[in-house]
Amino acid sequence: MVDYRLPEGSAAEILSHDLVTHVCGDLTDPAVREDAVVPGTAGIVHLAAITSVLRSVDQPAETHANNVEVTQGLLELARQRGVGQFVFASTNAVVGDIGRSTISEDLPLRPLTPYGATKAACEMLMSGYAGAYGIAASALRFTNIYGPGMGHKDSFVPRLMRAALSGEGVEVYGDGAQSRDFVHIDDVVQGIMAAWDKQYVGEAVIGSGRSISVLELIDAVRGATGESLPVTHVPAKNGEMPAVIVNIDRARRELGYTPAVSLSEGLSTVWQDFRESAVAVSGAT
Repeated sequence: MVDYRLPEGSAAEILSHDLVTHVCGDLTDPAVREDAVVPGTAGIVHLAAITSVLRSVDQPAETHANNVEVTQGLLELARQRGVGQFVFASTNAVVGDIGRSTISEDLPLRPLTPYGATKAACEMLMSGYAGAYGIAASALRFTNIYGPGMGHKDSFVPRLMRAALSGEGVEVYGDGAQSRDFVHIDDVVQGIMAAWDKQYVGEAVIGSGRSISVLELIDAVRGATGESLPVTHVPAKNGEMPAVIVNIDRARRELGYTPAVSLSEGLSTVWQDFRESAVAVSGAT
C-alpha cells in the first residue's frame, strides 16, 4: 500500500522499486489478473469493486461482473498458484436493514441490494476456498470510510467538504436523525494489516465503534472547517437505513484492532486535503 500523500515523487519511487511490480489495468480482464497474481505471491488484498448502492440497483449485471466474477477469478488464481492469504473488502450491507439494532458478524446474510448481495456472495466464495483449499481468507466489513483522497466521491463527507469550500449549504434527507459509523482510512489500513499479519480467517467488522447522526456529523464538519454549512431538509429516500450501529468486539479480540483516529481529527485531515487540492487546481489555471 502506498500513501498518495507522500512527498511528490516518493510514491513513484516506491512503485519502481525492485520488490514492487505495478500492474495497471481492469481486473475484469483475465489477462490483468494473470499478470497481477504471479507464482510466489504471498497474498492478495482485494479492495476493488463497484461500491455505489444506487449504481448496483441500476446496473446489477455489471456490479456482479465487477464484484463477484472478479473475486472468483482472483480466488481461483490464488488456488492455482499457491497464494496463502486473501483479504477482502466487504460491507455491513450483507446483513440488510436491522433497524436500530447492533450489527455483528453473527447476524445472517440478508442483503437488500445488488451491491450487498454481491459482497455476500464473495464472502461465501471465500468461505468455500478457505475450507476446501486452506486459504486464509478474511472478509473485513467496513463501515463508512472517510479520509484524504476522497475528493472524487459523492458520499456525504466529501459533499460536506465541497459545500464548506464553496460557502454553500447542504441537503439532508429526512430529519437528519439517521445514524452512521464513520471510520478513518488510517484505521481501515490498521485493520487490513492486522488481518494480514494474523492470517485471519473469517469475518470482522471494522469501524469506529461509535455511531453519530447526520446532524451531528454536520456539526463536526462545521467544527473542522469553521464554515456555517446551512441545512435544507428534503424528503427521505425510500429504503434508507435508519441506523448503522456496529459491534467491533471481534476485531478488537481477534485482530487487536483499536480505532485510533477521532472524528474531529479525521475530518481535519479531509478538510486539509480538500483545501490543498483546491489550491493546486487554482494554481494550475
